[in-house]
Amino acid sequence: MLQIKSLTITHRKDLRTIIQNFDFVLNRGDKAVLIGEEGNGKSTLLKWIYDPGLVEAYAEADGLRILQGELLGYLPQELRDEDKQLTVFEYFSRLPAFLEADPFEVEKMAAEMGISSSLFYSSQKMQSLSGGERVKAQMAGLLFSHPDILLLDEPSNDIDLSTLRWLEKLISRFPGSVLFISHDETLIERTANRVILIEQLRRKSVSRVTIANVPFRAFMEERQRAFDKQRQEAYSERREEKKAMERFRRIEQTVESDLRNISRQDPHSGRLLKKKMKAVKSLEKRYDREHEEMTEVPEMESPITIRFEHQSPMPAGKTVIEYSLPELSSPDGRVLAENVVLNVRGPEKICIIGDNGSGKTTLIRKIAKELLSRQDITACYMSQNYEETLPFDGTPVEYLAPSGKKDDATMVRTYLGSMKYTADEMFHPIRELSGGQKAKLLLLKISLTEANVLILDEPTRNFSPLSGPEVRNILKQFPGAIISVSHDRKYISEVCDKVYRLTWRGLEIWK
Repeated sequence: MLQIKSLTITHRKDLRTIIQNFDFVLNRGDKAVLIGEEGNGKSTLLKWIYDPGLVEAYAEADGLRILQGELLGYLPQELRDEDKQLTVFEYFSRLPAFLEADPFEVEKMAAEMGISSSLFYSSQKMQSLSGGERVKAQMAGLLFSHPDILLLDEPSNDIDLSTLRWLEKLISRFPGSVLFISHDETLIERTANRVILIEQLRRKSVSRVTIANVPFRAFMEERQRAFDKQRQEAYSERREEKKAMERFRRIEQTVESDLRNISRQDPHSGRLLKKKMKAVKSLEKRYDREHEEMTEVPEMESPITIRFEHQSPMPAGKTVIEYSLPELSSPDGRVLAENVVLNVRGPEKICIIGDNGSGKTTLIRKIAKELLSRQDITACYMSQNYEETLPFDGTPVEYLAPSGKKDDATMVRTYLGSMKYTADEMFHPIRELSGGQKAKLLLLKISLTEANVLILDEPTRNFSPLSGPEVRNILKQFPGAIISVSHDRKYISEVCDKVYRLTWRGLEIWK
């Protein structure tokens, strides 16, 4: 059992409280998901639970973490820089549990991971592994030590569909407890039996944590029902209060007027009016008490707001691309696929799927290069690696308003506010933003252009389960063509007209 008592976490830089008076108990068998908008402190909370020292450089934490001898296993969102340069064998050689394991245990672990046991002894660099291989290698490293509690920070990022299904089984069948962060709504729906929602309200000045002991979809539906019901009750009470107060003011004004106009020769009427005024004052106090007891207007951290408003519809007969590639090779020269053919016309929404390492990102980069050079269309490219397109040393305002003009900067701040950026975050270096905040920035930049063709590499990978539906709806309504790579099953089913699978034989129709 893991217990957290009265935990408050505050950012040192802007003194923003991201977790306040948080109490939580994780019992054996719990599969709890941490959700919330980007930058709300989910990863910081997970790091603190594993090792409070991991957040000391940028956050101040006050609270208790109580364990009863349980062993924690932590999967970070990113490999440490020093681990990226290690070979796979060097990585595992640093794990005492792996060195103590006998050959049978190693083979059994490889079978459970769905990999060859030879990977554990590979001279391949950790950073060169595919997303799925890297997650499986890290998970194997954790499981060799037989942890009681798994803390997983975005394990579903950068892994293919088959690895996602493997991850679902691992989380569901793990005999201990799991606390994880993920943006993959399908994974959450199929595994989590508890939900922890971290919200930042009132322009991120107030932190609120909600814990629900129900699956994710039930939580989201009940949360919306409760919000709608409370809002309806609050507004209804305020409408009735307004009517009552209007009646009260009319009575009060009438009595005051009569008191001013009463004749001194009529003391009996004066006494009656004074009694009436006393009753009016008593009624006013009652209304004040009722106002204090009224249902509060509920608060909910709303998802991002963004629209494509500058784009013209793509004609249905327009040829977007007729792409043919005899051979697709990796940067190191390995042949990944042959006879790659892709034809896109009109406002089609295309998705390319495939196993990790099959060459999807390499292919979409080549397609982007061709489309970005065309004069008859306006194309925008969103890379999976944000550093390729974002100026990490600049600020969001500088990136979106490079002219530096006051009017442009004011307009951009309005747009950033709709994407849930605080005033401070608008002027932070982009490198300090979370992955989700960087993704928002790229999407906002695209929305301000006249692009009619989008080339997107994992467009939804860093959006929270709260913003995900909104992002999918935005892309579904885009009036032009979309050529994308994704493993997001919600995105694939809700947005894409056609889905191709990249194999060594080329692109094959999958849907």
